[in-house]
Amino acid sequence: MTGRVVHFEIPYDDGDRARKFYAEAFGWDIQEIPDMHYAIVRTGPTDADGFPSEGGYIGGGMLKRESPTDRPVITIDVEDIDAAVARVEELGGMVVLGRQDVGDMGYAAYFKDVEGNLMGLFQKR
Repeated sequence: MTGRVVHFEIPYDDGDRARKFYAEAFGWDIQEIPDMHYAIVRTGPTDADGFPSEGGYIGGGMLKRESPTDRPVITIDVEDIDAAVARVEELGGMVVLGRQDVGDMGYAAYFKDVEGNLMGLFQKR
């Protein structure tokens, strides 16, 4: 388990307004993916696969504000998402959305920690 923070998600009510705000305020490159109702956020340079190409920052995403992603989410990289989900539950966390396929990229899941914070897990394919 790497345990590194690798991704964030920012929910929005008005996608155009939110994308414009972050692009203009911070210079982020935001690419909408209409079929997924999701936008990829690049906060710095990326490689051919869309992952950060230098250290010191992470990328993220923006999505429509809906349960369970109705607040910002920090995502943690794991080697085995099923084992990480089981460990979260074992330690008193609550799985909100189990393992989900994220296209060619990998797998994601959401959980609430023991303080009620919504967090994400990601395993590369």
